Amino acid sequence: MNTKIYCDIADYDQIKKYSKDRLVKGFTTNPSLMRKAGAKDYKRYSIKILSITNKPLSLEVFADDMKGITKQAYIINKWGRNVYVKIPVTNSKGKFTGKVIKELNPKKIKLNITAVYSFEQVKKIVKCINTTTPVIISIFAGRMSDTGINPTPIFKKSIALIKKKKNIQILWASTREPYNFLQAKDLKCNIITMPPKIIDQIKNFGKSSNQLTLETIKGFLNDSKSSKFYLK
Repeated sequence: MNTKIYCDIADYDQIKKYSKDRLVKGFTTNPSLMRKAGAKDYKRYSIKILSITNKPLSLEVFADDMKGITKQAYIINKWGRNVYVKIPVTNSKGKFTGKVIKELNPKKIKLNITAVYSFEQVKKIVKCINTTTPVIISIFAGRMSDTGINPTPIFKKSIALIKKKKNIQILWASTREPYNFLQAKDLKCNIITMPPKIIDQIKNFGKSSNQLTLETIKGFLNDSKSSKFYLK
């Protein structure tokens, strides 16, 4: 199984650029990335970025109560056929959004359940999902690693759990470095999402040690020349 690469970005120009990149199979956004991209009107900006790509694009709700999350999900779903509505696994008070998932999933609304950090959460999500509508479960590997937790066991258990469920995909989120792609691939993760910088770095895979040595030394040399360093 090939691990698909998604680009984690909301910037219009970057989405336009990577939409043309064959390596990139989809996009993920969140309210923080939308803010960073300068979005003022959430709907208008979302429709703007949807207009430049046919690839799957996850757009997150930002309401915090179950009724508001559900309402926003219905609205966002109407913006494009390639939309995945991103729903946090809990609200800010820690309440599980299972009720929302159970309502939206049978309505053929594609979902991306986000901010997942444990196998227990994955199990609860899977119990709320039918066998036909596409669902992504985003596990935040990088942020887990930042706190000293090894994400590998959670991915192994989660991937085994959904093995026979063709409509569910496990996504490696909060990617920190290019090597994470190889880890996700080794685990048979369905998707990994990463920022543009890391996507570009992945294109270095396959270079020889000699190539890397020369590129590194040339970089040092160019910087020293640009800085006009000298020693008497």
